[in-house]
Amino acid sequence: MVPISLSVVAYIFVGLVGAVLGVGLYEVFRRRSALARRAEAEDQSAQIVQSAQREAENLVKEAKLEAKDLVFQARIELEKEQKAKLAEVSNSERRVSQREEGLDRKLGLLEKRDQEALKREQELLKREETLVQKDAACAQALKQHREALERVAGLTAEEAKRQLIQELDSQARLEAAGLAKRLLEEAKENADREAREIIASSIQRVTRDYVNEATISVVPIANDAMKGRIIGREGRNIRAIEAATGIDLIIDETPEAVIISGFDPLRREIAKVSLERLMHDGRIHPTRIEEIVEKVKVDIEKLMIEEAEKVIFEVGLSDFHPELVKVLGRLKYRTSYGQNNLYHAREAAYICGIMASELKLDVKLAKRGALLHDIGKAVSHEEEGPHAMLGAEIAKKYGENAKVVNAIAAHHEQVEPICPETVLVAAAEALSAARPGARREALESYVKRLEKLESLATVHKGVQKAYAIQAGREIRVIVKQEDLTDPECFQLSRDLAKKIEQELTYPGQIKVTVIRESRFVDFAK
Repeated sequence: MVPISLSVVAYIFVGLVGAVLGVGLYEVFRRRSALARRAEAEDQSAQIVQSAQREAENLVKEAKLEAKDLVFQARIELEKEQKAKLAEVSNSERRVSQREEGLDRKLGLLEKRDQEALKREQELLKREETLVQKDAACAQALKQHREALERVAGLTAEEAKRQLIQELDSQARLEAAGLAKRLLEEAKENADREAREIIASSIQRVTRDYVNEATISVVPIANDAMKGRIIGREGRNIRAIEAATGIDLIIDETPEAVIISGFDPLRREIAKVSLERLMHDGRIHPTRIEEIVEKVKVDIEKLMIEEAEKVIFEVGLSDFHPELVKVLGRLKYRTSYGQNNLYHAREAAYICGIMASELKLDVKLAKRGALLHDIGKAVSHEEEGPHAMLGAEIAKKYGENAKVVNAIAAHHEQVEPICPETVLVAAAEALSAARPGARREALESYVKRLEKLESLATVHKGVQKAYAIQAGREIRVIVKQEDLTDPECFQLSRDLAKKIEQELTYPGQIKVTVIRESRFVDFAK
């Protein structure tokens, strides 16, 4: 072992002593610091408590001052209220005092007036007694005078009065009869003259072109080659058009034109528009023909409604039920003796409105009744009964005025009129129908015969459609394939021919054609 030197031991000893002294000094310093911090904290706490006490004292002082201010203000306001109430009481006492003085004055005046009234009443009583005495004296004198007159005339007062009344009555009756006769004659002359003037003025103010409805329509075509396409292979296209529309299509030598023949204007219009659309489209075959015809029927229905709305606007009316507008629109393709029903109704409305204006009557009511007077003709081929009564039922159903309903029902004198406007409607209808060239009797009887011919066929079971064509020389009946067999169709044609012979009067002969087709449809998906 290497011996440790004394200097090293001394250094170690000194180091240990220094360390022990350092630790002791540190502990002493730490305790002193802790005591100093504690003393500092206690001083701060004491300062905080003192400051809190000072703040509390300040707050108490401020609260006392505010309370004193509030009490002072409340006292001031209370004094003000008391002063105001005292002033109000003083004013009330003054007003009461003034009212009492006024009442005293009025009471004095009333007492004075009562005394004056009492004096006047006494004076009136005295005058009344005097008048009663004078009245009695006058009555006595009048009685004596009447008795003296009766003795002189030899008649009592009642007899004289009766005799005078009889003479005046007979004289008045005679003069009244003469005056009534003269007034009646003048009224008739004036009424006839004014009626003629009103009717003439009404007709002159309604100047409209009138064209009789024909039974044919002409459709122009681009070239004669189109005729072959319309006819189709073995005539299938033309047959499809005739079957779908119920008209007769005439394709002859007429250059660049196809003639559509049929008694029903609606069918002719459907056929005409359909043919024009087919030629424009270029695809002409049976299936396309049926599609176009169905679309045209829908478009024609809209067109009829638009035409009715146009007429309603032209005559200055409004507020029609939509269904009533539809019924009115059907008249566009209805005719009476060759006269278009819708335009006839429009003209009657114009004439009726003018006459109502001249006579100071309800113009709107008169026009409305005249415009709707023939709406029954729109359904007369579907329902039984006079068109006037059918029209009245339709108008009543859709909420029309009772006077309008009466005007429709009474325009052919089937019911009694209830107002002057009803009479005007009948007159306007007759004026419109009686105009030269407005109607043609032969055409109407011809149309009725064709309608009767079709109705004879449609009543049979299984019949889908029936069309009179070739000017009534042929009727084509289309039946439902699932309802009738071929033998039944044969029997239907014979039965219908016999029925036509029994119930119709017609020249020549009528061909009955019953068509039963089988169609099978499927879709490729």
